[in-house]
Amino acid sequence: MNPALAPAVTVPAAGSPDAEARIRELAENLPLEQQIQLLTGADVWATHALPSIGLSRVVLSDGPSGVRGEDFDERHDSVSLPSSSALSATWSVETAQRYGQVLGQEARRKGVHAVLGPTINLHRSPLGGRHFECMSEDPRLTATLAAGYVAGVQSMGVGATPKHYLANEAETERFMADSVVDERPLRELYLAAFEDAITEARAWLVMSSYNSINGTTASENKLLKTPLSTEWGFDGVVVSDWTGVRSVEAANANQDLEMPGPVGHWGPKLLAAVNDGRVSHSAILEKVIRILRLAARVGSLEGVAPAVTELPAALNATAVAREVAVRGAVLVRNRDGLLPLDPAALQSVAVSGHNAEEARTQGGGSATVMPKYTVSPLEGLREALPDVSVSYARGAKVAEGLQAFPRTSLHNPVTNVPGMRVTFLAEDGSEISGEDRLASHLIWFGVGIPEGAAAIRMEADWTAPTAGVHHLGVGTVGQIQLSLQGGEVFNGEIEDDTDVLGAALFDPPKTVHRVETAAGEPVRIEAVYQLPKEQVIPFTAILLGEETVVEDPQAEIDAAVEAAKAADVAIVVVGTSAAIESEGFDRQDLDLPGLQNQLVEAVAAVNRRTVVVVNSGSPVLMPWIDKVGAVLLGWFGGQEFGRAIADILLGVEEPGGRLPTSWPAALKDVPVLNTTPVDGKVVYSEGIHVGYRAWLKQQAEGGAAPALPFGFGLGYTTFELGAPHAPQSVLAGNDVVVHVPVRNTGSRAGREVVQVYLERAESSVDRPVQWLAGYVGTHLAPGGTESVAVRIPARSFGHYDGGWQFEAGTFRILVGRHSADDFQSVEIELR
Repeated sequence: MNPALAPAVTVPAAGSPDAEARIRELAENLPLEQQIQLLTGADVWATHALPSIGLSRVVLSDGPSGVRGEDFDERHDSVSLPSSSALSATWSVETAQRYGQVLGQEARRKGVHAVLGPTINLHRSPLGGRHFECMSEDPRLTATLAAGYVAGVQSMGVGATPKHYLANEAETERFMADSVVDERPLRELYLAAFEDAITEARAWLVMSSYNSINGTTASENKLLKTPLSTEWGFDGVVVSDWTGVRSVEAANANQDLEMPGPVGHWGPKLLAAVNDGRVSHSAILEKVIRILRLAARVGSLEGVAPAVTELPAALNATAVAREVAVRGAVLVRNRDGLLPLDPAALQSVAVSGHNAEEARTQGGGSATVMPKYTVSPLEGLREALPDVSVSYARGAKVAEGLQAFPRTSLHNPVTNVPGMRVTFLAEDGSEISGEDRLASHLIWFGVGIPEGAAAIRMEADWTAPTAGVHHLGVGTVGQIQLSLQGGEVFNGEIEDDTDVLGAALFDPPKTVHRVETAAGEPVRIEAVYQLPKEQVIPFTAILLGEETVVEDPQAEIDAAVEAAKAADVAIVVVGTSAAIESEGFDRQDLDLPGLQNQLVEAVAAVNRRTVVVVNSGSPVLMPWIDKVGAVLLGWFGGQEFGRAIADILLGVEEPGGRLPTSWPAALKDVPVLNTTPVDGKVVYSEGIHVGYRAWLKQQAEGGAAPALPFGFGLGYTTFELGAPHAPQSVLAGNDVVVHVPVRNTGSRAGREVVQVYLERAESSVDRPVQWLAGYVGTHLAPGGTESVAVRIPARSFGHYDGGWQFEAGTFRILVGRHSADDFQSVEIELR
């Protein structure tokens, strides 16, 4: 027959009954050995391919605020979006969807099928090391934003992976700590944060965490079955956190995929466990079906059409990065309407703070991506104010340890291009291959080092920006030789000083040496690293850079003060460093590092028009808040951070953010603080009283209030909320819609977030003083009005006691702008 006349072959779409039947048939016909092979990764980032059944590999990549791909190579750049704490500060599901769509676009561009995000553990303690990577302290806010994020990613045909399931709110002893949580808070808080991403957005993957929950490690925990698969109907893949599978017992839980591979705790051990009856063949078959279903959804299984065949219109990724940074920035003080600044009235601006020039745009650890560029606040202001004198004085050092050289300061002496030359050497010293790199922080995690390489040689000419003594060095783990200006300064072993898996990738131990130069003088840097003979997980990191050493800290503050005295406005950018907020460890306190508090106080004392921009991913103490003119919380603002800050300070954009977590005035005030296990256990003794709920309970008992309450945020205009309207009664199990009139009473357009809380004054069960039930954002022109509709899910009225229970009686619906507002209210009877 003429092929052109042959009948078209209908390919079933992923999720259809025909596709499910085909997937089951493929899985059932595989030999047991191949079935088990599919359950452990083929390498660090991908699953196994089986060409015989048309299965290609599925590539997973770290997120959650960018998509790195399979390598840490800066030449393969990634868009760097603001951190999750910034995203959650938008209080906007629509923004979360666009954020997710950009990640989906990035994933497709980089050949990635599943993004390992969002991170949706709760802000239980402000000391949590990955606070910046999580969303909020409230399960309702977290759940809705997570669902938006997942929907955005998966609209691009890329899987999203809510993580870390479950009760993984701290980093201390994270591999072995046991989170002890009663059933009620587990259901009402920590599981609730995940629920919408599964039941509404239908996430295609979930990542199990390292920790145990109530005595059982996450990858073996019954929570993977109930409620995840049974009650919520999750039909995707449960992937382990990397090395999170501890034994073949995980195969008896609903753990589906062990990462990384190819060697892990499953493989031959799992085959033996099936053969001797410790693990059922039906359990293996179910896992294979789930993995093939994921492959079908993302287009990695021939004979099944992917879940998404028509992609939404492409988004401008950098525009979205800037938008999220603007919408997530929270204005928390604005004395006498200092902001926005009028560019036409400015002649001089004095900028100070280490983070003004070397801003943190993203958090550390697995959230790290390699953007093509970043814009610091100093750069953003100078770009936005070309006709204004914008001076800069560091004022106070923040960054600790060795910092990578700026890319613009490096020259490749071998190929005469910017950057540095990297050469891979064989055992006999001969060259295997070489490459021109742009950055001086090099990471290889599973890929990139050619077979047979025994050593890595790095060569660069670094141009000294100033005259004087510079502290240059190398950070790594292992045997390395370092030469500066042709003279060997180190040749030996640098030992790992931490037991945190992967910490040496981002903050490696170091050796640092003094070099005196003239301004603009090139310094030849050469290093040779000896690759270890054996590695359980193949990763190598080498950092060449400079350490900032300040001989006279007071002189730096004095210089900033002198500049501020004569300026029309002083802008101080303060923040944290990679040594304070990162994966792998929790914070010890909430203080700004170094002398930043002294810097702010000194500048504010000489210039009443002092604006402070806070560049941190999570709460810091601000003892000077009442002494400065304005305070803007910018979080880790992504690659467009500096432009977003300039937009807000100069009134081009409105600061749109509201706090996703409470900010304390003092560490001793924080009601839930502990992150350190005692006898291996982190006991969630506070129960359902977390975040603002804990603060309100503490206040009701005569204790301290937060400095900045959950949901708080100012703008450049004013709003008036009218009396709320709601049904007088509702039958348990039904949603409620509350209508709230909103009017912009100011002189410019702006955004308001209407927040609805519930209160039950008298109850037979322990309840929070109040709890968030719903929210809606609205943007209005001056004088504009709107009646917004806020949906309260039926579950908000319930409590968990062996199942969801609903206590009949009167609830108060509270409507306001934040958790400590003077609410307007209306009562509703639950029947």
